[in-house]
Amino acid sequence: MTETEVLDEFRAAGALLEGHFILSSGLHSPVFLQKMFIFQDPARTERLCRALALKARGAFGKIDVVVSPALGGIVPGYETARWLGAKAIFVEREAGVFKLRRGFEIAPGARVLMVEDIITTGLSSRECLAAIAEHPGVIIGAACLIDRSGGKADIGVRRVSLATLDIPNYAPDALPPDLAATPAIKPGSRASVGAV
Repeated sequence: MTETEVLDEFRAAGALLEGHFILSSGLHSPVFLQKMFIFQDPARTERLCRALALKARGAFGKIDVVVSPALGGIVPGYETARWLGAKAIFVEREAGVFKLRRGFEIAPGARVLMVEDIITTGLSSRECLAAIAEHPGVIIGAACLIDRSGGKADIGVRRVSLATLDIPNYAPDALPPDLAATPAIKPGSRASVGAV
């Protein structure tokens, strides 16, 4: 699947939004990728995650376990794991820190791939990878549907993505005038949706 085809999937799903958005990181951006509009369509999700599985297998070889951060990474992690023939598990926050819970385990020597939906600053990826590192598996890399950092977000391991975009993000006190003049909305999962 080409980068253009990936972005066409997002556009067709109404998942590539333009305006003024406050991201879950607190940064502001003129573009928001509403991945849940992708994940509500199983056929679209299957196409994208099958392509991600093929790319990950080509880059990293055999993968035994896919670990994703809850909540946004669970669907693409599961579907990518299905195409890899791997186990799919996820980390979730406990006292603000990602942990494997629910009896999930990683066997010694298991080859582990961290799968994310969208990488912006890389913070949740780094936190997820730190949680995985507490277990005896071998982290072989990371994969995401879209890397909106233009490949600049340092997550500490090699990664593959279906599309790499360089979408600008701004600190709240450093907005360009045109963005500052547009009302902001916060469509992410860490706060309620609505005008801010």
